[in-house]
Amino acid sequence: MALSRRRQRRDIDYWPGFVDALSTLLLAIMFLLSVFVIAQFLLSRDLSGRDTVLGRLNAQIAELTQLLALERSNSGEFQDQIAALQASLAGAEGERSRLQAALDAGRTSAPAPGATVGDLQARVESEQRVSAQARAQIDLLNQQLSALRQQIAALEDTLGASEQRDRESQTQIADLGRRLNVALAQRVQELARYRSDFFGRLREILADRDNIRIVGDRFVFQSEVLFPSGSDVLQPQGQDEMRKLADAIIQLNREIPSDINWIIRVDGHTDNVPVSSGRFADNWQLSTARAAAVVRFLVAAGVPAQRLAATGFGEFQPLTPGDDAASRARNRRIELKLTER
Repeated sequence: MALSRRRQRRDIDYWPGFVDALSTLLLAIMFLLSVFVIAQFLLSRDLSGRDTVLGRLNAQIAELTQLLALERSNSGEFQDQIAALQASLAGAEGERSRLQAALDAGRTSAPAPGATVGDLQARVESEQRVSAQARAQIDLLNQQLSALRQQIAALEDTLGASEQRDRESQTQIADLGRRLNVALAQRVQELARYRSDFFGRLREILADRDNIRIVGDRFVFQSEVLFPSGSDVLQPQGQDEMRKLADAIIQLNREIPSDINWIIRVDGHTDNVPVSSGRFADNWQLSTARAAAVVRFLVAAGVPAQRLAATGFGEFQPLTPGDDAASRARNRRIELKLTER
């Protein structure tokens, strides 16, 4: 009987429990993948909405800037008109004062000695005519002065309204500028997050390499890893490193939303020793050719060409100034930088 129980224990089938555990693990993995896909979708939609808001803010700022320029132009014209009307008003008031003085002088002047009654009567009639004309001119000037004052008052009211609109436009532009800066800061933070992820992956892929390092916001390959001396042809070891890099960039391209306008800039640098190869006129040409060779290899490996840019700096951006062998070796390099176009 005891022997029979031991055989039964040895014949226990563990396979159903293993299948259940594996099914549970697969369900958990599928759940995590679903959460990741949903998060990526929500992030892309949020970024798309931010770009729409950013475009709308830019359009509003441009429109308000045009309106502000128009209001300022109108304000300048109003001020010129007010100055001209005030000058006309001053002239009219001066003419009215002159005529009033002439009229007063005519009324107070004494007759000449020995004048006859006819002479006095003629003089009185002449002065009456002059007085009537002067009064008519004074009345006309008074009407003109009143009209000028009304025009000046209307222009001052219009100028005040224009200045008020100007202040309101400036306030709106300042508010839109703040909102635009916030939106741009969010985009910069978003790109910085992807840059951090990209650099983290490169650290994992290219770990434990003494000749590959990070300097600031750039990933640096020593030229000896990629190219023979004085050449722009990638050697086998360099091609292996570039394939790893291409895989990381392709994965990054899948994750960054398409509305973020990013590129990876490939910068070529040399030391300050003049080139001896006949193919290149100077170090500038050599550094540019090496950066272009890296870009062409990455494109051939599947990286979208619009996400890459090649630049050559020659010996003019050294990491370590100096003419010793160690400094020159550090300065011969290819740098990669993830940035916004």
